[in-house]
Amino acid sequence: MDKWSPEALADAFRFATDWFAVYVEEVNALNVYPVPDGDTGTNMHLTLQSVRRELDLCDNTKMREVARALAYGSLLGARGNSGVILSQLLKGFSEAIKRSPAVTPELLAEALEAGAQSAYRAVMKPVEGTILTVARGVAEGAQQAVEEGAATIEAVLAGAIRRGGELLEQTPEMLPVLKTAGVVDAGGKGYLYLVEGLEGFVLEKPLPEPPKIEKYAQEAFEEEEYGYCTEFLMEDVKEPIEKIRELVAPFGDSLLVVGAEGYVKGHIHTNEPDALLATVARYGKMKRTKVEDMSEQHSEILSAVGAADEAPPPTGLVAVASGWGVIKAFRGLGARIVAGGQTQNPSVQDILDAIKSLPNPEVIVLPNNKNVILAAEKAAELAEKEGKKVYVVPTRTLGQGLAAAVLYAPESDAAGLTEEMKEAAAHAVTFEVTRASRDAVVEEVGEVSEGQVIGLRDGKLTVVADDPEEALLNLLKLTLDDADDYEILTLFHSPAVEAERVQALVRKIEAAYEDLDVEVHAGGPDLYDYLAVLE
Repeated sequence: MDKWSPEALADAFRFATDWFAVYVEEVNALNVYPVPDGDTGTNMHLTLQSVRRELDLCDNTKMREVARALAYGSLLGARGNSGVILSQLLKGFSEAIKRSPAVTPELLAEALEAGAQSAYRAVMKPVEGTILTVARGVAEGAQQAVEEGAATIEAVLAGAIRRGGELLEQTPEMLPVLKTAGVVDAGGKGYLYLVEGLEGFVLEKPLPEPPKIEKYAQEAFEEEEYGYCTEFLMEDVKEPIEKIRELVAPFGDSLLVVGAEGYVKGHIHTNEPDALLATVARYGKMKRTKVEDMSEQHSEILSAVGAADEAPPPTGLVAVASGWGVIKAFRGLGARIVAGGQTQNPSVQDILDAIKSLPNPEVIVLPNNKNVILAAEKAAELAEKEGKKVYVVPTRTLGQGLAAAVLYAPESDAAGLTEEMKEAAAHAVTFEVTRASRDAVVEEVGEVSEGQVIGLRDGKLTVVADDPEEALLNLLKLTLDDADDYEILTLFHSPAVEAERVQALVRKIEAAYEDLDVEVHAGGPDLYDYLAVLE
């Protein structure tokens, strides 16, 4: 094939998405840390599915429309670090092709190079041994093929796959954690599968059989009863009330949606208030929202016109969180929640919807996970194009996020508040007690077996133990024996931990550290026996 028309390019990416789907679990299984992390394969596949949705909606006869679908669809659907970086690879690719009537072998090589450059620019501190390295190799291989006289699309892709594969195999030598685990980089492997899928389309290959996976992290799902009374007021709504009601109905019960003169007022009891608000916010300008526990809810719905007359405070807050107790804590501090975190990274669109659903002119975002920071930053960029001023505090753990959220004051200046939050987050220490999801050898602690209790301090595996309580006590000892300026320990425990064990643990902590105030809450994230924040 000597060129790709817009239609052929769109079909190639549709096929590559199906090709990638075959290897999702294999890519997930390459996560190197023995802690369930944002699943790279799942995140990249969801990003590609978003691209396919945009391709299905656009005019596939026009290269500019196909290019926009690649860039826009991948950005809005980007999940986790791998998904965001993939979106930047496709952004650079699309910029290179959008003005051309067809993709020639030479233009394909240029586009792959532009994608690699775009991805490198998107990462503040690029690290070799990652998807970036493989993207660079793909671009180098494509360019080398052109220089050697490649006259077909398949010849360029073959060169790209060859060189990309060479650098993929070198990633363990670039990142010690990969070498220790005996695996190549997951994101790099995923990107190579995407390019292989493009080649498979050209060569009319059948989809391969999924490889057999022995061990891999699995996503956790949580089901809860409806627990929050949620209300919203929107103006400038163009859609019929019936459509808004149909959108809201699946989220819960005790439903009431009314409207007049362009205003829509809604009330519902739901377990997913933030997803609901993000959904309806797409259909109008959000003027006022309220989310309360059932026990604290008001008995009447606010008057739509009366609520609309009240100007919102200058600063809003969005936080990414999981675990009903943690979510309740963030909500109690005034945050709008985006559900997600470890293993369930929210997309750029999820965070953008939450930002847009707030009536405040300025918004602070707490990603609360290292894999969510890039998605939060991209959502902030998009929101600012629509008139919102957004600040991202790069919190890497739920503990940092909680420490930052304590300072939130809606009437405060967002810029100044952001700096204060950064300082608070930097001082907080987060402890996570969980179970290893795979066998591994970690430099700090040696061999770790699947299912073994492990303790992390600020995201770094620090201790192994026979039981969760021992792990947390060891984490505290390692930290507090060298510092005496901490005053409060906020402890969240999962539903799987019996009350008697929690009480016994608290007694031991209080006996060992008499000056430390311990606050205990149920409803920690499902992945953790204990989540604790030291401030």
